[in-house]
Amino acid sequence: MKSLFLVAITLLCSSLFAEDHFVKMVNTDANGQLMVFDPPFLKVSVGDTVTFLPTDALHNSQSISYLSPNDGDSWLGEMNEELKVEFSTEGVYVYQCAPHIALGMIGVIQVGAPSNLDEINNNLAALETCLLYTSPSPRDRTRSRMPSSA
Repeated sequence: MKSLFLVAITLLCSSLFAEDHFVKMVNTDANGQLMVFDPPFLKVSVGDTVTFLPTDALHNSQSISYLSPNDGDSWLGEMNEELKVEFSTEGVYVYQCAPHIALGMIGVIQVGAPSNLDEINNNLAALETCLLYTSPSPRDRTRSRMPSSA
């Protein structure tokens, strides 16, 4: 009986301290970035929830299975619908807007420790094939990866 009481108190306390976070799905953010999740990165705790808000029309949020923890939480939001996701598994989750993935509309949520970074790095090439272009990284400022007009 004492064990059951301790479990109940632990669950109650964890839900009391869980936070709600919000991500807007927008056509343009305050910095002029097109087709983005705002904010594009969140760091949350296990037990926290993230609510995706359809601020602008024709967006959704869906997890990318090969860029999320193997035993992690997954989701598939409907177009133009608010979606609330509770995270129960630690790791890094990459997610997309299905109609705008080619334009780079992706976001990242880190839940607790980034325990699956090696797997994500090993699978990034699959994501890059979905993008129309990849902008230059800070390490690569001298050459553009934008498609040439020739």
